[in-house]
Amino acid sequence: MQNRVAVWLGAFSGFYRPDIAELRRLDVISRFLYAARSVILVISAQAALIAGLLAAADRAFHWTEFMAVLAGFVVAHMISNLSNDYFGFVRGHDKPDSPRMRYTIHPLASGILSRRALWMGCGVLASLGSAVLLYFLVERGGLAAAFAACGISLLLLYDVAPVSIKSLGLGEFAVLLVWGPLMIGGGYAMIAGHVSHDALYASVPYGLGVMSILNGKHIDQRAFDAGQHIGTLPVRMGEAAARRLTRLTIVLMYGLIAALIVLRRLTPFTAVVVLALPRAAHALGVLARPAPATPPAGYTGWPLWYHRACLVHNRLFGWLYILGLSAGAIWPGPGR
Repeated sequence: MQNRVAVWLGAFSGFYRPDIAELRRLDVISRFLYAARSVILVISAQAALIAGLLAAADRAFHWTEFMAVLAGFVVAHMISNLSNDYFGFVRGHDKPDSPRMRYTIHPLASGILSRRALWMGCGVLASLGSAVLLYFLVERGGLAAAFAACGISLLLLYDVAPVSIKSLGLGEFAVLLVWGPLMIGGGYAMIAGHVSHDALYASVPYGLGVMSILNGKHIDQRAFDAGQHIGTLPVRMGEAAARRLTRLTIVLMYGLIAALIVLRRLTPFTAVVVLALPRAAHALGVLARPAPATPPAGYTGWPLWYHRACLVHNRLFGWLYILGLSAGAIWPGPGR
């Protein structure tokens, strides 16, 4: 059992894991966690932590509500990942030559999960998510209903709708909205019981970071998506313009943190994010050049190139932002 738990925890760390033969030997929970791309769930956990720390700085933190927010965010993200894979598979986008099939395990196309197992797992997740939603509807009333309606609508529009917002070049901006104001601003509201303009402002730098991750991924998949008539933002803008936009997104993350500190919307402790600047510089350098034709020796996650640089940067940026907000929660200062 100890080894099994270690495998479960391993699904949340590192990068992507493409070894199908090894995964097929694992238990169904391990396979489900890898199929749900649990390694990327850290961005939702970080969003919940940011919301909780902003509430703590305002002396409006409640443990029960925070734990419910954390669980709800992670569950919703897992459902989104599995839904994206399911509809990509049934619509014929996730083919053997697609990037999605090469950088990690596809739950259905790889055969590591049956449709029945996938839907059973989604049913369990939906039950957990519904319980969290019901709790907040009782505790927060119309405020919870408004945030939930926005989040569920964007989830359905991204994957389920016949003409998805992803194919209209709006998916990247939807991610900014979801992991920024909706998750962090909405998470704060669920924890504290009221909306905070400061929390909404503080959510934008992190939302931009998540946008950079998705934009990087869609740049990596641009040629394939164009052939499938999937009009992501990089398909519509072109690769060079999309890389410039992603670089601007990363620069804005730091610029907005600085502006919010000057305006006393954040405490100076959040300036600790500058420790992520070396990774930001690396990501900017990667985005400044066309991707190589073949992966470097030992590279994990190919053909993802820009996506990986942005993900590695945002992961560190998020933890440092959380560190700075933690100090700000202990010593809020005049800005709070």
